[in-house]
Amino acid sequence: MRNSWLILLLLPLQVFSQTFVERTTTASNVRLSVTNVGTFGNAFRGYRDGTGVQSGEFPAGSATEHLFEGGIWIGGKENGANIRVSTSAYDAPQGYAPGRGGFEFTAEVGGNSDIRSSLFDNPNFHPNAVSHQDFISNFSDKNVVIPGTSIPISQHLNPMNLQVKMETYNWNYNFSNFFVIVNMQIINDGTNYFDDLHIGLWNNTVVRNLNITPAGAGGATFYSQGGNGYIDSLYMAYCYDAKGDEGFSDSYIGQKFLGAEDKFGFHHPDIDSAVNSMTGNKELDTLNKSHYNAWIFNNSAEAVYAFPTNDNQRYLKLTEGLNDHPCWNDPQNGQCLASINTDIQKDLNDVGNRSDLMGIGPFRRFLPGDTITLSFAYIFAKKNEDGNPNSDNNIVQKEILVNNASWAQTAYNGEDKNFNGILDPGEDTDGDGQITRFILPAPPSIPKTRIVAENNAINIYWDKRSESSIDPITQEKDFEGYRVYLSKLGFDVVGTQNLEEDFTNIAAFDLAGNNIFFDTGLDSILLDAPVYFDGDTTAYWYLYTVKNIQNGWQYATAVTAFDKGDESSNLEPLESSILSNSFRTFAGTPVNANLKTTEPFVYPNPYYYGSSWEGQSNFQEESRKIVFANLPKRCVIRVFTVAGDFIDEINHDENYNGSDIRWFQTFGSENPDENTFSGGEHAWDLLSLDSQIIARGIYMFSVRDLDTGEQTLGKFIIIK
Repeated sequence: MRNSWLILLLLPLQVFSQTFVERTTTASNVRLSVTNVGTFGNAFRGYRDGTGVQSGEFPAGSATEHLFEGGIWIGGKENGANIRVSTSAYDAPQGYAPGRGGFEFTAEVGGNSDIRSSLFDNPNFHPNAVSHQDFISNFSDKNVVIPGTSIPISQHLNPMNLQVKMETYNWNYNFSNFFVIVNMQIINDGTNYFDDLHIGLWNNTVVRNLNITPAGAGGATFYSQGGNGYIDSLYMAYCYDAKGDEGFSDSYIGQKFLGAEDKFGFHHPDIDSAVNSMTGNKELDTLNKSHYNAWIFNNSAEAVYAFPTNDNQRYLKLTEGLNDHPCWNDPQNGQCLASINTDIQKDLNDVGNRSDLMGIGPFRRFLPGDTITLSFAYIFAKKNEDGNPNSDNNIVQKEILVNNASWAQTAYNGEDKNFNGILDPGEDTDGDGQITRFILPAPPSIPKTRIVAENNAINIYWDKRSESSIDPITQEKDFEGYRVYLSKLGFDVVGTQNLEEDFTNIAAFDLAGNNIFFDTGLDSILLDAPVYFDGDTTAYWYLYTVKNIQNGWQYATAVTAFDKGDESSNLEPLESSILSNSFRTFAGTPVNANLKTTEPFVYPNPYYYGSSWEGQSNFQEESRKIVFANLPKRCVIRVFTVAGDFIDEINHDENYNGSDIRWFQTFGSENPDENTFSGGEHAWDLLSLDSQIIARGIYMFSVRDLDTGEQTLGKFIIIK
């Protein structure tokens, strides 16, 4: 089970009685695990327990993971004196551990966690949704025992009594499907106030490809190949695989601060925060700063990279960053040489097993009932290939990461186009009198698509819904045309699966007569009458056929819609998401209506181990594949040795989707329903009914038509 929209992990009642919910983002090209107790990532648990639930995978389906675990940290001076810190996640080799110190935020028994979507045809559509997929949860640090039990939370005797409403947002647009925004409302639900409050996002980032190197393989060496850094101008920490799975994990993960707001106004290090208009008390207002820290896992030897073990040390990490240190920008200055005598940024770029933390603050006079709203973003990006090794981590290699970070900031800014925290004239596009954040320009709606596989061909049908789309910024219909995409042959088994790179635009059609693009018109793909499919009320008006397709190979297809752009806003034409409308298709023989005249067969035959459509994975023997072709609508396939020994039995029907063998779990679509076959073919993994590897030799197979009772025999050869 590789695709998990919702995973409920219910541990035994005596151990864990709070309602713990883990969800995985699926709207974007990021598969980030998000829980309702303020943690992110799942410590690669999905690769150990067999569920396949991703932790921080990008691109989706690539098995390139980026995050072991992360969580929020909040610390301040209670009534201006005693330091209090509460964290949702902490350095722990097993990941989230309820009851252990550092995992101090909890959800109540029976607590809810909602899913919302702004997409009208999504089952979770809600008019208040912000993105294409919102996860919404509530949790607090007020409990000193796990809710529903008498088990104490270690070292959590003095909670800050904070209530957190957390929402995560992700979109499927091509220009935004590489980040997940975390937006939090933090409420002082106690009786004490806090001064010098700081809020942080802590992460144990690990970038490795788990198809190449299994999770945790080699122990500490698995986690110690990462390089880290911080881009001061973007307020973004990042991590990459410096020397681990190079060539298979060439990507970055970043954690960026976007902005915050409290009763005194808007806060961002680049902007002077607004003075409270009612009191004018500048002493209670402040200019926020960003403090970046990184430390070596379980390290206590080097003070500057020391692992924090108590509230005072954790608060120090939140409030005094490595980027504040005199050695940060000038390791040769006298003050640096007199203290630690090290080049911090160079140290971070060297391989190591590190956690990193980005703290924002201070926030002043956080009184009972007060609320702070604050946003971070997880940002993912492929390395911009320049021919140099990952460990170079140079400006060119980080170009895509920097560009992706700017899009995350654009999404956060919303109506605040000049990013000053003030609603200026002309910015209130929705007319509600306040800054609305988390608004992105929108391409036309995704065309609803239907794929029909044929012998050496793929038929792509789609509807007209995109042509009625209204842009949320201009409030105008700005549809211009369609593009059709096809993946490269073998994209699924060569390197990592990254469809955005492997897709090729094979056809484009745009409105005629407006002198935009090529004026090709839509007539060449427009049908005389719409096509309808059984059980589907959609009217499919367009058809494009991809010809000369090799049977049995996996191809990905997609149809997108694009708009005219907006010169007045300096906005280039936008295109709907390729990935959110992609389907995996296997051309092949159609349903066989007569076994007497058309015999089933096997290909490739002979089969050589290491067939070209088999990729490299941790499940190599389980991921082999041959195909039975010319099959009836419903049939039973039985495999024997030439001596008559039974090997396996396979049940086939025309709606086969590949979910019965490992190959499709490893290299196919996350959602088996997005695998499209021709109806007359079925793949087999060359394993016996007892999952034993079969030997080389000649094998016989029989096919029995369940509708007619007809039966036929055939043979194939396996060569190792």
